[in-house]
Amino acid sequence: MKEYLIYILKGLGVGIANIIPGVSGGTIALIVGIFIRLIDAIKSFNLQAAKLLLHGDWKAFTRQTDFWFLVSIFSGVVIAIVLLARIFGYLFDNYPVYIWAYFFGLVLASVYFVGKRVERWSAVVVVFFIVGTAIAVMITFFNPAQENSNPFYLFLCGVVAVCSMILPGLSGSFILILMGNYQLVAIDAINNRDFGILLPVGLGAIVGLVAFSHVLSWVFKNYKDQTIALLTGFILGSLNILWPWKNPVFLTDSAGEFILKHGEKVVARYESILPQTMTTEVWIALLIAILGIFSIVALEMTAMKEEAA
Repeated sequence: MKEYLIYILKGLGVGIANIIPGVSGGTIALIVGIFIRLIDAIKSFNLQAAKLLLHGDWKAFTRQTDFWFLVSIFSGVVIAIVLLARIFGYLFDNYPVYIWAYFFGLVLASVYFVGKRVERWSAVVVVFFIVGTAIAVMITFFNPAQENSNPFYLFLCGVVAVCSMILPGLSGSFILILMGNYQLVAIDAINNRDFGILLPVGLGAIVGLVAFSHVLSWVFKNYKDQTIALLTGFILGSLNILWPWKNPVFLTDSAGEFILKHGEKVVARYESILPQTMTTEVWIALLIAILGIFSIVALEMTAMKEEAA
């Protein structure tokens, strides 16, 4: 029972990360030592598992699919998303610099702890790291699409976002921003329990998760160092999104007029800036960023203790 309570807590961490644009749940899963097991468990939902379930062999089904591990992890993820979406909406509205600072420190430390899992840094591995960094940086400069509630598009959002969520360094929430549906899906639909929006997104997420887990598991097992280097690059490149001090760049139409939603300008992306003076807010943000770094150090130490046990 204690083991599964720990998995629920780790699932909470993954779920919290997936709420925040720019933070990857896959990064947290990798840091707390559940990434490979999670991918292998998801991809075990195949025809053999379906036959076991149809024949009523529940014990064999749960053993093959690592079912209770998945239930624990996804229980934590769902709890985090349902209970914390409103809280994080409030925090982003009132304390954006502090929230970004914490997650900047969190992800900055992740670069080191994920990168150190590479067993041998060859020239090819370094190239993968550089490519991953470049891809993540380029993504941050893309302009988001317009909001779209078409069920097929929502299904596609679920597929793409969940693939990003389980890839360390790529944020599913940020991908939803680029697809124009972050506010609709991650804030409005969750807070209002709008299942007309959530069901197609959830269906797309399930399909994408099962399909992509097979690809990711194969790549990770056959090209481990290259894959980790690529993911480390993704994480490093995503830091641009998380920099606490930024100015909004608003969406405009072809005539150069601002696009409005509910009477407010729509943010396309943010431009990072340096704080002009060392105010109290800046010092507090720096301390919070350091807290984020130590949070990852604590998670890593906990994972190392579990592996040694």
